[in-house]
Order: sequence, then structure tokens, then C-alpha cells
Amino acid sequence: MAGILVAVFWAILVSFLAVVLVRLAQTLKAATALVADVTEQAVPLLADASATLRSAQTQLDKVDAIASDVQEVTSNASALSTTVASTFGGPLVKVAAFGYGVRQALGRRTEPEPDRRTPRRTVVVGRTVPSARKRRNGRSSRGQKD
Repeated sequence: MAGILVAVFWAILVSFLAVVLVRLAQTLKAATALVADVTEQAVPLLADASATLRSAQTQLDKVDAIASDVQEVTSNASALSTTVASTFGGPLVKVAAFGYGVRQALGRRTEPEPDRRTPRRTVVVGRTVPSARKRRNGRSSRGQKD
């Protein structure tokens, strides 16, 4: 009877191991199929990524060339500006100063004389400050008659 009990135990154990091995085989088959699918999709994806990186590198090279051209144009414009300023700057300032002086001279000529009868007042932050006080002899503090 002990022999039958051991045989039944071994039969249950072998059945249990057979089920486990069948499940393991199914899992390995599914994993193999999954790896194959991933490989099929990953290879074209990696090729696309590589092409994109090459394109980005080409664009960066173009941007670098443009940036160096812009830097050269900027330095040329700066040199031209310095040359024009040194060549024409002095004479233009002199002509402008002369024109300003002529305008001021003509403006004073045509400007009417200020009325001396009304005392001058100075405005300070919204207040009116009276002109200098008159002395008893009728003269202001500047020595002029008002």
C-alpha cells in the first residue's frame, strides 16, 4: 500500500510539473513573438531617428554658417559707421551749430523787447515767487529802476 501511495504522489507531482512546463512553454512562445514584433518596429524607428539626427545636424551647420555671416556683416556695419562718423561727424556738428546760432540770432532780432513795466516773476513748483524787493529809493536789488 505504501507503494501505491508513493506512485499516486509521483503521478500528481508529474502532472503538476507537466502543467507548469506547458504554461512555461506558452509564456516563452509569447515572449519570443513579442521580441520579434519589437525588433520589427524598432529597426525602422531607429533608422528614422538616425535620419532625423542627420537632418538636424545639417540644419545646425546651416545656422552656424548664417550666424558667422551675420557676425561679419555686423562688424562691417560697425566699421562703416565709425568711418562715416569720423569723416562727416565733425563738419556736420559745425554746420548744425552754425545753423543754430543763426536761428538764435534771427530769433532775437525779430523778438519784441520785453515789457519792462511789469515785474518779472519766477515760478517754482507751482508757486509764483515775486521778483526782488524794491528799495526805498525806487531801485531793485540789481540797481535798475523798475
